[in-house]
Amino acid sequence: MDLWYTEFQTPSVGITCKTKKTYHTEKTPYQDLALIETEQFGKMLVLDGTVQTTIGDEFVYHEMITHIPLFTHKNPKRVLVIGGGDGGTIREIIKHESVENAILCEIDERVVEVSKKYLPEISCALNNSKVEVNVADGIKYVHEHKNDFDVIIVDSTDPVGPAEGLFSLEFYRAIYDCLKEDGIFVAQTESPFFHKDLIKKVCKDVGSIFPIMRLYTCAIPTYPSGYWSFTMGSKKYDPLKIDVKNISDIDTKYYCGNIHKSSFALPQFVAKLIQPNEQKV
Repeated sequence: MDLWYTEFQTPSVGITCKTKKTYHTEKTPYQDLALIETEQFGKMLVLDGTVQTTIGDEFVYHEMITHIPLFTHKNPKRVLVIGGGDGGTIREIIKHESVENAILCEIDERVVEVSKKYLPEISCALNNSKVEVNVADGIKYVHEHKNDFDVIIVDSTDPVGPAEGLFSLEFYRAIYDCLKEDGIFVAQTESPFFHKDLIKKVCKDVGSIFPIMRLYTCAIPTYPSGYWSFTMGSKKYDPLKIDVKNISDIDTKYYCGNIHKSSFALPQFVAKLIQPNEQKV
C-alpha cells in the first residue's frame, strides 16, 4: 500500500508526496514535529503539518536567506539567526570567512535535536566552534541585546503559534536596535501568490523603520506555490548596489552573483505589493 503525506497550503490547495518511511514523530511543548522520508525530496521535516525543509530543495532557501544579506554587508562578523533550528542557515553563514560568531536562537530544542539526529546534511555546522546555540525566545533575546549584531536573519515558521510575534512592527523595531549602525536584517515572508497581505504589511513596517527596504524572491518547490519571498531591512548597504565581482567563490548550488541581482527583479504583481516603497532595480 502506498502512503502519502499532504500539506494543505491553503484551504483549497495542497502538496502531496509519496512517503517511504516515518523516522520520528512527537508533540513538543510548542508544536507537532515529524521527520519522514519522501520519494521525491528525501527526508522532510514537518512542523504542525507544514513542510519546513527537505534534503531535496533546502539549499535554495538556506542559501538565499543567508548569502544575500552577508554579501551585501561589507564585513559581517556577528550574525544572529532567530528560528532555523534545523541548522541550514547556520551552515551557510559559517562559509563566510569574516564571520567570527554565529548565534542560533531557537525556541524549540527538540527541532535542533531531531535535526542533528536525522538531518546531518543540514545540521552539520551546529557544533562548529564559531556557533553558539541558545534555546530561547527570539523576541525576548532581541530585546535584551542592543547594538550587537551585523546581520540578523529571521528563519521562522509561518506566522502562527510561537512565530506570530516574529512578524510584528514592534519586533522589527527591536531588531533595528539590536543591529549595529550598519546592520542588515532579513526575514522569510511567505508566498507572493498566497500571502499578499502579509507581504504588504511586512514591507510597509520594515520600510517605516529601515532606510533601505528590499523584497526579493526565489523558487522553492516544496513551499506554498513554489515561489517564495524574503524582506530585507538595511541601515546602510543596498543589496542592489554591490559589485557582484566582489562576491567570493563559495560552495553553493543556487546562489551566485547573477542570482543576487536578479532575485530583486520582481514580477509586476509582486512589485505592486510594496508600493509606494517600490524598489527600483
